[in-house]
Amino acid sequence: MVWTDLVRRHAKLVAIATLVITLAAAAYVAHAFAVNTNTADMLARDLPFQQANRALLQAFPQDKNTLVAVVEGDNPDLVEDGADALAAALTAEPQRFGHVFYPQGDPFFRRHGLLYLESRQLQRLTDRLAQAQPFLGALAADPSLRGLFALVTLAAEHLAKGGADSGGMALAPLLDAIADQIEAQAAGRFDRLSWTTLMGGDAIAADGAGEGASATPRRLIVLQPPLDFRALRPARAAIEGVHALAREHGLTAERGLSVRLTGEVALADDELISARVGQATPELISFTLVSIIAFLCFRSLRLSLAALITVVVGVVWTATLASALVGALNLISLAFFVLFIGFAVDFGIHYALRHKEGLDLGLDAKAALARAAAGVGVALCLCALCAAIGFFSFIPTSYVGLAELGFIAGLGMAVALFTNLTILPALLTLLPVRGTPAGPDLGVGAAKQALSQWIARRPLPILAGTVGLVMAAVAVAPSVRFDFDPLNLKDANSPSVQALRALMEDGTAGIYAIAVLEPSLAEAEALAKRARGLAEVADADTVNQILPVDQDAKLAAVETMALILEPALARRRVAPPTVEETIAALGRLKTALQRLATAGGADAAAAARVLSAFEGLPAGGADAAALKELQERLVSGLPARLEALRLSLTAGPVGLADLPADLRQRWLSEDGRARVEIAPAERVDGDTAALGRFVRAVQTIAPLAVGGPVVIYEGGQEILKAFLQAAATAVVAIALLLLIVLRNRRDVIFVFIPLALAALFTVAASVVLNVPFNFANVIVLPLLFGLGVTESLNLVVRERQEGGPAPMMATCTPRAVLFSALTMIAAFGTLALSDHPGIASMGLLLAVAITLTLLCTVIVLPALMTAMNQRAAAAGSAGQAEPSPVTPAKR
Repeated sequence: MVWTDLVRRHAKLVAIATLVITLAAAAYVAHAFAVNTNTADMLARDLPFQQANRALLQAFPQDKNTLVAVVEGDNPDLVEDGADALAAALTAEPQRFGHVFYPQGDPFFRRHGLLYLESRQLQRLTDRLAQAQPFLGALAADPSLRGLFALVTLAAEHLAKGGADSGGMALAPLLDAIADQIEAQAAGRFDRLSWTTLMGGDAIAADGAGEGASATPRRLIVLQPPLDFRALRPARAAIEGVHALAREHGLTAERGLSVRLTGEVALADDELISARVGQATPELISFTLVSIIAFLCFRSLRLSLAALITVVVGVVWTATLASALVGALNLISLAFFVLFIGFAVDFGIHYALRHKEGLDLGLDAKAALARAAAGVGVALCLCALCAAIGFFSFIPTSYVGLAELGFIAGLGMAVALFTNLTILPALLTLLPVRGTPAGPDLGVGAAKQALSQWIARRPLPILAGTVGLVMAAVAVAPSVRFDFDPLNLKDANSPSVQALRALMEDGTAGIYAIAVLEPSLAEAEALAKRARGLAEVADADTVNQILPVDQDAKLAAVETMALILEPALARRRVAPPTVEETIAALGRLKTALQRLATAGGADAAAAARVLSAFEGLPAGGADAAALKELQERLVSGLPARLEALRLSLTAGPVGLADLPADLRQRWLSEDGRARVEIAPAERVDGDTAALGRFVRAVQTIAPLAVGGPVVIYEGGQEILKAFLQAAATAVVAIALLLLIVLRNRRDVIFVFIPLALAALFTVAASVVLNVPFNFANVIVLPLLFGLGVTESLNLVVRERQEGGPAPMMATCTPRAVLFSALTMIAAFGTLALSDHPGIASMGLLLAVAITLTLLCTVIVLPALMTAMNQRAAAAGSAGQAEPSPVTPAKR
């Protein structure tokens, strides 16, 4: 009360000092605020799997901070040319995009790519190209419209006369491809003829990736861009730069191409966007809802304004302490903004309502403030201390993300207590409120009276119903699930996640492979052999698995293909045609196609389609501008494809030393250590049990295995351990504190019963709502004890002050408990609107937990108190009715 009176007498000075400090703090936060999205940093760095992971990254630093550009399209020629152009542009700016790794564009794979085909694919390709040798030879000599038209003319004339073949290539597919381009030109739609598809079919279109390769032509470019950690989005410049270069080089949807970004860097950037980092939207929504509820609670604009200003000041001060003492916040500790709004206004509601209660009783402002401080001061201090203990209990755990939030929230409790015992009284002095005498019920509404009477009349049925719910919750709780896969906590609609999922579906991205670092390649091979013997393992790779298999047989097939094709591909190129020559060739083509269409047969429909398509072009196609565009559409990609084919015929034996250095160094470190990658036999994403089996099996032969599955599994175990440790520490410490301060076991039990019930019901709710616990929302139960103790403690303390549950229910405390809980529900519920699944699930479960805590506090706890009082009264009455025992007289 002395402090409150001091604040009241110097209210203006307190307000001015608060304004100055808050403005300075806000300026500091604006400059120093930063966010770290790396989920691996949320666990202690000294954990064994964390140390093994750092050792792997030190050996292969190119795996860190990667940004993957995925170039896709329906046309493999356009994809290849576009990816080549983009990779060249990225490589030209190392200061902006860092190191560029583009294996598919490396001369090594352009030369030896045929060796990476499956044997059956290579044989099919050999047969197909051998048949097309005359056709390819003619095009190699004249890769123009004139040459193409001449070849098609000869083939059509031959077939029209009843010939058995078209001279090396099936004519109908070629005619249909030509018709596609003519029709696209007539419609003004961008397209290009794919000679890769025509010459090689599926074997080449699959890019030599073997059976099961993606049906979508795709190229991957891996970057290691420099990151600006001073910015809220460290990778923003690199990401926007890649997209800008893609547009500049025509890699756009209008040209049949797309460039999607994924990898560690893009995933982190999209996570920042989904979490709305740097945006005030969640905080504004939360603050708006809390403001509305506060006004409904106080029914006074001045009281509401005083409480909300106190909250804003507390948020800024706590953010300043967090930035100064913690540095970059993680995605869990980032939620403290909304959490603070919820629990800070809780203190303000209890204090301001008690102040208003005094005014309604006819006290002046000075006396009302003194009464409020005396009535709730001790309770608020206890609540803040209990909540701080709950939050600080996270600090000793290995879950750094949780410990960071606990440290910030613990500081926040101290800030909230100080601001509500200092700034709020000053504001209440500067914004005086008039009392509203409301008769003997102190303004208690009809609804609260009805609730109080209902509880007083039916305590035993309420408790019996609670026991039934407890039994149901106990039956459901064992089905609770834990999902600690970071990928499942990212926005599934974000571009980086969608791109990664696409790569995972076709086997391109093995993010669920386990990695092991071995001292030498020989030891790596030995480990890989043992791993392949495990039932849980599909395969195990070392750098040797990058070498082509069955090289002798494949080289023989390539040599045979070279003997057939090289003379044809080496033919001397003739001079480019004039427009007149091309028009003449077009006339001959139309005549031949007319004969073929008239003759009937399998190719007649395709011939007729081409003739019809030409009619859609100016002058039937015999227009100089139209022919120039048609040249671009039909044969612009042909020379590059013929050159790529010629180079692939020079393939030779491939050994370890022949691999590109950039690729080899991703498997063999500079000091000779070797990487082993082990793939699971089961699909482990989304299946915690399968993932656990896979990790445990590999750990039997490689205890220091790392990689995504190990981080997910071991990280999940550490998170559960941290959760149990924090919860146990909080419960024991808070219980001891309350026992020391309250000196009454009954009151301590009353404080904890609503919290225990709400915790059990929350676990059951996660099962019913199908919201598994994850690395973000697992904090809900420890937070429940930190935040929920405020409401039950205030109710228990007021019940002791008033002498029973019935008088307590007639005070302003139940109203304060109700509206405090509503403000927390509103504040936390806004987190559920986040696009980030982890934050959204945390907000949802927090809102559910506080709702359940409210119900257990305002219904079950008063019913229990009433039943206990009735039992004590009955026992007392029975004791008075019995005859008093005779006491022996003293000697």
